[in-house]
Amino acid sequence: MKVLLSWLREFAPFEGDPLDLAEHLSDLGMAVEETRVLDPLNGVVVARVADLRQHPEADRIQLVDVETHDGEQLQVCCGAFNMAVGDLIPFATIGTVMPDGMEISQRKMRGELSNGMCCSASELGLGSDHDGIMILPNELELGAPLMEQLGLSGDVLWDLEINPNRPDAMSIVGVARDLAARLDLPFSIPEWVTPPSDDLENGVATIQIHDGSLCPRFCARVIRNVTVGESPLWMQMRLGLLGMRPINSVVDVSNYVMLELGTPNHTYDLSLVSEGHIGVRRARHGETITTLDNHERELVAGDGLIVDSSDQPIGIAGVMGGASTEISSNTKAVLLELASWQAESIARTSQRLGLRSEASARFERGTDWDINALAVERFCYLLHEITPDGIEVMGEVINVEGVLPERISVPVRTSRISMLLGRSFEAEQIRTLLEPIGFMVEDTDDDDIQSVTIPSFRPDTETETDIAEEIARHYGYGNLGTSVPRSPDAGHLTPQQKIRRVVRQVMVGAGLAEAMPNPFIAPDEILKANLQIDEPVHLLNPLAVEESVLRPSLLPGLLTALSYNYSHRNRGVGLFETGAVFGVSPDTAPLPAEHEHLAVLLGGCDAFAAVSLMEALASALHLHFELSNTDDLPGMHPTRGARISVAQLEVGVVGEVDPGVLRRYEIDDRCAWLDLRLDLITEAAIAVGDMSYHQASTYPSSDVDLAFLVDDAVQASAIEDTLREAAGKELQGLALFDVFRSNQLEKGARSLAFSLRLQAADRTLTDEEVGVIRQRCIDAVESSHSATLR
Repeated sequence: MKVLLSWLREFAPFEGDPLDLAEHLSDLGMAVEETRVLDPLNGVVVARVADLRQHPEADRIQLVDVETHDGEQLQVCCGAFNMAVGDLIPFATIGTVMPDGMEISQRKMRGELSNGMCCSASELGLGSDHDGIMILPNELELGAPLMEQLGLSGDVLWDLEINPNRPDAMSIVGVARDLAARLDLPFSIPEWVTPPSDDLENGVATIQIHDGSLCPRFCARVIRNVTVGESPLWMQMRLGLLGMRPINSVVDVSNYVMLELGTPNHTYDLSLVSEGHIGVRRARHGETITTLDNHERELVAGDGLIVDSSDQPIGIAGVMGGASTEISSNTKAVLLELASWQAESIARTSQRLGLRSEASARFERGTDWDINALAVERFCYLLHEITPDGIEVMGEVINVEGVLPERISVPVRTSRISMLLGRSFEAEQIRTLLEPIGFMVEDTDDDDIQSVTIPSFRPDTETETDIAEEIARHYGYGNLGTSVPRSPDAGHLTPQQKIRRVVRQVMVGAGLAEAMPNPFIAPDEILKANLQIDEPVHLLNPLAVEESVLRPSLLPGLLTALSYNYSHRNRGVGLFETGAVFGVSPDTAPLPAEHEHLAVLLGGCDAFAAVSLMEALASALHLHFELSNTDDLPGMHPTRGARISVAQLEVGVVGEVDPGVLRRYEIDDRCAWLDLRLDLITEAAIAVGDMSYHQASTYPSSDVDLAFLVDDAVQASAIEDTLREAAGKELQGLALFDVFRSNQLEKGARSLAFSLRLQAADRTLTDEEVGVIRQRCIDAVESSHSATLR
């Protein structure tokens, strides 16, 4: 947001050093990114075009004779052709140093002398228009310094950074109010009045709001005898310096009012609005409108829409008007719209359509619904002032209300403000700081409490803490002093944070490297990884097609990272990642379903490596993972994959990546895969709580090895569960140490060898006791799983 000192002075008498004023603006939260004292442009004067003729040796250059105050004519070579004899223009005399540092000197161009330079607005730093020479008003004094004649001599332009929580500062008035309050200067907004016409029959317009939540207030007025032409130079200068390109008198007045009061507005050619009727409603899905940029836009249900008497769209509320009612040079009557809109609705529509403008930026933050009528009066006043024969304002301001926001009154405790800001404040001091910036402060029966009513131009302020921030801003953050706050509670990690740290410690302890792939992937990555996702979540505005889908799994990103390592001959890499995966929400929620996962990809390893890592994690989290083999896991080997459950709740999968998927990623190795719902295992680990510890046995242990011949369909984890139950409390350790397959064994069978460590807490186990436990384990496995002891 750019502001001009001379414009601010129309609302408060600001004086002083520009850099000091800039310090105050920054301290108020409107950080000054640039302070620019306008170049006095010494040597640039007002000159008259005396003659124009073609350069004899160049088609794209003409010779211009310019006349200054002494009547002397100077020849200048110029590449612009927008001048006419008699026009007043800015003329840089020989020796002038331009804003870009270039010094004007006499020189020859194709054999003709050029004794200065005819200047465009951009060359003078007074705007962005560089297509032609700047044409000046005829009333300026010939030969006088240009900046004095424009009233810009010594003016200051500040470029401010306005945060999203300060919609009021998106206007000249808002900045002036804040700065005047800081400097204890009187601030006021003038009352602009344009007497209305008595001819009410030709000035009737009707407004109807069908959705009051979309449009809290709609103000309008009919204006006749409009002459669409150029706006005066002073207005063009201000608009150009603040980054707006002058277009014509009506559009320029519209932009001027928006910049000054922060209230965007729109003008319709009244003759093109059916029956002079404006309706406000939500769009129906699939409706279309051709906007002012001549693009046809398709709307969705919920978009704000402005319609005429036949219910035909003539504008997208708060975003852009329709081409069907556009102002043109033939416009004689204007219907002025000045409305307030629901901020969230405008933000959604603007983002979805990719239509960002100065108006939508203000509506998205929230505009002042209470100033609409005043802004209508300001528009009429300015248009009447710059129209040669004046305009005819028809009737009073039309004011139609929807669902107006309630004025919020907040009880503010003086003691609470003092506690929040770290210094003592008095009630009267709080009143003195708040009232100059528009807050209304009233006493209550409690001496410690004041009732503060929030102004309509501050929709960002809702709570006592917000008001404390306003008090701190205007008291001055630097005046508060510095102190270290004391707290009775020491900082600590939440249970969720502790578990995530344990997870990372286990992964890093296993020698894995953490990867952080992009959460946005290409649509074909889903098919490449064989994830079998029918409808992934697509981004509305992707930067590239390769990043247009939210990942439904961590597998594609880790495979891409592993493939990169393998292509650089870095084999056997182990990677892990914790991150969110996304899916289409099963209900009508506006956001996609999102879950946090832990994934591990081990290059050059089989499924048992992933299971071993899973068991290490289970041990660290004091959880018991149960496995169930399955052949339908997307992206995984059809016979080397299993689902993982905790207390009958599925929390992930483990196994190997499908060889076909690995070939597509150009990985010529086996890869183990572990994928866990981190949010679910975190909840399960929290539910387990702190583990109880018992004294370690000091007595010798005994090891027993058992090998069973079992069917391939029998899971090793199921046999482990049986052995744990049968061995009882004396079992201190259990591990699968061998899997053996051979043609010498029965077809469809394999040998599983387990090592059991037995130890009693209060004695040394005898051989007889060890034998009883051994036999009990053998009997349990043989009876439960049709196994045979080898």
